[in-house]
Amino acid sequence: MSTHKVVIIGGGFGGLYAAKAFRNLPVDLTVIDRRNYHLFQPLLYQVATGALSPGEIASPIRHILHRQKNTRVLLGEVADIDPAAKEVVLREGARVLYDTLIVAAGATHDYFGHPEWERNAPGLKTIEDATEMRGKILLAFERAEMEHDPDKRRAWLTFVVVGGGATGVELAGALGEIANDTLKHDFRSINPREARIFLVEGEDRVLPSFPPDLSRHAEKSLVRLNVQVRVKARVTSLDGNGVVVGKEGQSETFPAKTLLWAAGVHASPLGQVLHDRTGAPLDKAARVIVNPDLSIPDHPEILVIGDLASYSHQDGKPLPGVAQVAMQMGEYAARLTSARLEGRTIGPFHYFDKGNLAAIGRAAAVAQLGKVHLWGWVAWVIWLFIHIVYLIGFDNRLVVIMEWAYNYFTYNRGARLITGRETDA
Repeated sequence: MSTHKVVIIGGGFGGLYAAKAFRNLPVDLTVIDRRNYHLFQPLLYQVATGALSPGEIASPIRHILHRQKNTRVLLGEVADIDPAAKEVVLREGARVLYDTLIVAAGATHDYFGHPEWERNAPGLKTIEDATEMRGKILLAFERAEMEHDPDKRRAWLTFVVVGGGATGVELAGALGEIANDTLKHDFRSINPREARIFLVEGEDRVLPSFPPDLSRHAEKSLVRLNVQVRVKARVTSLDGNGVVVGKEGQSETFPAKTLLWAAGVHASPLGQVLHDRTGAPLDKAARVIVNPDLSIPDHPEILVIGDLASYSHQDGKPLPGVAQVAMQMGEYAARLTSARLEGRTIGPFHYFDKGNLAAIGRAAAVAQLGKVHLWGWVAWVIWLFIHIVYLIGFDNRLVVIMEWAYNYFTYNRGARLITGRETDA
């Protein structure tokens, strides 16, 4: 009898935690990812703002799983899934057999029907996104230093972050620190503290997934960093010269050279592939609507987890696209597969909410830990501890601790490099 073949598509939080949970199970495991590394996405904004380097928040998948003798890793992009033959088809031409398929392909940006906006307002999902954003931010100050026209200089020193969720709030707070502290002595013709930073959010408060009291504390922290918050406001148009925001029937124009996108999530194209091949239903964000055991209708051997899964069986609302959900789904997928191999059944997936965290700058954060709401320095220390614990690899943890300590005491950001071939922002 051949060994049960498990294929995991995606090496993010869901895929990686599923893979690690299979380490002692009697399966032949294959992990496929188009990148050769696992990326700790919650800290991408720190790469985008020069606090950390890419290698400090990423680790090679092969290294993470190298002790698992039942596991192989393939570098490739999945082009198709053949449920009849139980094969995953790679763009490179290879076909990989499976008995159980776990799809953890994640999500990308959503520009709400305006894909052309991405050119001028990059999002933040990959290392390439982060380094592009870092160059865009730093180059704006460089261009302002050389600009003599006051209106053009003001445009270079105006930054607009679209989206007031955790990523947008953390990004805006880091921009405030850069302008007020990091760069304050670096230029001669401009005062970086004159930079204008706007955070635009469509809901009635920032961090809408957090309790209202923590949203208020987060906004106060942003204001202390000279970030101007616009809520109940939505982007109606944008280009390389600025953005137009609509609010309650009125419009406001921000002449700005630096626009950063932190709003909207659209599922991986593999969701559409699964819909086309199996008839699996999709929600409005193109996420696959899964059964209570994370499988798709009529195909119990295909499990969908993480940001690609739309799971609303717990309280009627889809679970949020956060790392904790993906991790717990990955571990459940392994337990479910193990139970099936042993002829057992287990209950449906149940998400245990460990809380929400968001950092808004130096020694400022908000934390929701069950019914306990914290903010300020205490929440920031908890944020530091949690992110260090979940970083993959001891080397990464040690280096990040040292970088954060250096940044804290010196107000500096050691990875302030403008890379790439672009010479204009």
